[in-house]
Amino acid sequence: MNLSLVDISITPYGGDRRQALKNTIETARLVEDLGFQRIWLAEHHNLANAAGRSPEVLIAAVAENTQRINVGSGAVLLNHYSPFKVAELFGTLCELYPGRIDLGIGRATTGRYTDVALQRNRSSYQRFDDSREQLVELLAWLTDDFTENHPLKGKVRSYNDGGLPNVYLLGSSSFSAEAAAELGLAYVFASFINTSGTYPIISTYTRTFQPSEKPYAHKRPKLTLSLSVYVHDTDELALQFSAPMQYMFKQMQSGIITGTYIPEEEALEKLGSSILMERLNNPLHPPRYLIGKTETVAREIKLIRQAYGAEEIMFQIITANHTQRLKSLELLVNHLRD
Repeated sequence: MNLSLVDISITPYGGDRRQALKNTIETARLVEDLGFQRIWLAEHHNLANAAGRSPEVLIAAVAENTQRINVGSGAVLLNHYSPFKVAELFGTLCELYPGRIDLGIGRATTGRYTDVALQRNRSSYQRFDDSREQLVELLAWLTDDFTENHPLKGKVRSYNDGGLPNVYLLGSSSFSAEAAAELGLAYVFASFINTSGTYPIISTYTRTFQPSEKPYAHKRPKLTLSLSVYVHDTDELALQFSAPMQYMFKQMQSGIITGTYIPEEEALEKLGSSILMERLNNPLHPPRYLIGKTETVAREIKLIRQAYGAEEIMFQIITANHTQRLKSLELLVNHLRD
């Protein structure tokens, strides 16, 4: 089974943001040794407990400190940036680390005020209805493939040495599935964001996929399923491991943004009976979090991958407990080896 990881660079217990970034590099070295295909770095803004805000910078640091593993963005939030600039950034990364760079493309609001802070033009709130136009433009910059009537054709180029990043479209909505299928792109679906949409949205991608000969595209669907996973030696310890994340998301749903992750035992106590540990009933409808003893969760992951025919499973493990996070990755690999 092909495995990968998306990392948010969470500030660890007793540490700071610099330590969070160093922990990401340590994690990358571990998952490379464990045989993971890739590690992706997330983009989050205006969060005190998440140091991962510039994937294009952290990609270079991780790639420099590893040897083989692919390193990429999970995702670069294209709605906030110039497609031309993104193409140049990833062209540079490919020149530094040829064959190892992934360009994971996404879109998201980072909060009303943070969205404005990211904009150069503050005269109006940014549009979200031009996402397909931005995506197509980015792909054209990567390959110098603009139509003849495009106003920039022949006037501006995103120069590179001929190597391209591996392009993926990330999402949790029907837009991303439809766009990836139309353009023949590899698709990563974040099941933990939209649990109820997992089956219909992935079905849309695989059913409507259009093969493409473009160098960044594919001739058949290429699906990665991203799952939120918390494992330990026992169900009770796994539940405790997941508790700070569950408490944080419960607070966020109430409009409360906290700057730190509270200790696991405290989170467990505060959540009380509201804490979740659902078991897989139907592999086509995975729960938001896969939590439990490693062998139980590994069995569920195998069933989900088989049900969807996913080429790859990408883990997300949000925690300030860095040591246990590394241990959980080792446990997962030991139980998922085919």
